[in-house]
Amino acid sequence: MLDAITLDQLRTFIAAADEGSFSAAGRKLRRAQSVVSQTLANLEGQLGVKLFDRARRRPVLTPQGQVLLAHARTVAGDVDRLKAHAKHLAGGLESELSVAVDVMFPMATLTAAVTAFHAAFPLTPLRLYAETLGAVMQATLDGRCTIGLSGEIALAPPVLTQEPILKVPLIHVTSPRHPLAAYSRPIPASELAKHIQLVLTDRSTLSKGQELGVYSTRTWRLADLGAKHAFLRAGLGWGGMPAELVQPDLTRGTLVKIVPEDAPNGFVVSMRAVYRTDAPPGLAGRWLIERLKHESETAATKHNAQRRHSGRIAAARSARPGRRRRTPALAT
Repeated sequence: MLDAITLDQLRTFIAAADEGSFSAAGRKLRRAQSVVSQTLANLEGQLGVKLFDRARRRPVLTPQGQVLLAHARTVAGDVDRLKAHAKHLAGGLESELSVAVDVMFPMATLTAAVTAFHAAFPLTPLRLYAETLGAVMQATLDGRCTIGLSGEIALAPPVLTQEPILKVPLIHVTSPRHPLAAYSRPIPASELAKHIQLVLTDRSTLSKGQELGVYSTRTWRLADLGAKHAFLRAGLGWGGMPAELVQPDLTRGTLVKIVPEDAPNGFVVSMRAVYRTDAPPGLAGRWLIERLKHESETAATKHNAQRRHSGRIAAARSARPGRRRRTPALAT
């Protein structure tokens, strides 16, 4: 009987456990609830183990079901990886490549990688969609994009494979005309809470309830980083921005850095390439991911070299003995 267990039964088991009910699993799998119930009943009969306790309003995994769920995920994941490797071995090249990009992703790194991509795959059209927060993963999860370049999300869907690309430092800034700009010391949370904080948001449910770096109860929610940037310069509030993006503003004085007591060094967003495990990128997509890693490493190496050079110059200046200012003799 165990030899007759199918991958379809295991995927139904996983869907029912993840969705919390047979009806929700049916909607996810596009099947009737009765089909899901019968599939699971057959699987329990073949295994000789009760997977769900059906005595409550919603089915609950039994202790045996919890143990076997982990095995089912392993088997389904192994099959997904087998299919992925087979696709790579077949050498298929995508007819086009669609990518969802988090608005926080460094544009210089992306542009360098895309320029190289165009040279390597001149006949492969590239479609880029700028999204925020969970909307990047959502576009990949729904199949609208093959690859997402996404920030970290606490509850990332397990069907997505993630590969680290780079880290984006964020700092807190505001207009020099804003009341918080007058602080020359770290600002307590109680003071920050008195002022409007400009916060990025999105329309997906994947990042719902996640409040990364939100310190104020007075918030304006924006789904566009450009609008947030403009509002900060206009003095409408304060908020976190990619350090690289606002460096020109800091140099010109159109924005100033502020330091919250609870985050004196700002914070860092880890960017990752994400894609469905059962629908991995082909040759062009795989090439782009590796190129992004290469460009991010090159940029990091260059940045570190510049910092070391600046440090040596500063050290040399501080070590230089002070010169005495000669006082001209007065003619008498």
